[in-house]
Amino acid sequence: MSELTEAMAQLAAGVAVVTARDGRDDLGVTVSALMSVSLEPPLVLVSLASGGYLNEVLLRQDRWAASLLSADQAAIASRFAAAGRPSARLLVAGTPHHRGPHTGALVVEGGVAALEAETTKVIPAGDHMLYLAAVLAVCYVNPSLNPLVRLRGRYRSTGS
Repeated sequence: MSELTEAMAQLAAGVAVVTARDGRDDLGVTVSALMSVSLEPPLVLVSLASGGYLNEVLLRQDRWAASLLSADQAAIASRFAAAGRPSARLLVAGTPHHRGPHTGALVVEGGVAALEAETTKVIPAGDHMLYLAAVLAVCYVNPSLNPLVRLRGRYRSTGS
């Protein structure tokens, strides 16, 4: 582990699953680099590894969804983080979810919030790509649940 990786692991980050529909297939990946950029206009930014398949898809189609996971959804985060993962449809089997009406992407239910977005700018950044996106819709917000965070290489709850 590099010193930078170890240093950044000390910073707690929210955990989300970013999904997109690519033709007949569904893709998704767990991220901890999703942030609000602006309220007016509503913009978010997500960072994806350049070598990932979801990155390839988002370079050719602009709409995607982000499900901000709750503390009891660590298993979902792990499924979407595993190497060689199957279609996102299989990863959400048995988990409440729906298709976002604006993106067609899978939206995981039971999290702390979910949104649909449309990329407005792609910014190369080292071994990652940054996707600046306009928020098309907020699917739900559930402030009664604790968010899932990643800290020191592990998923954790923020508690109450």
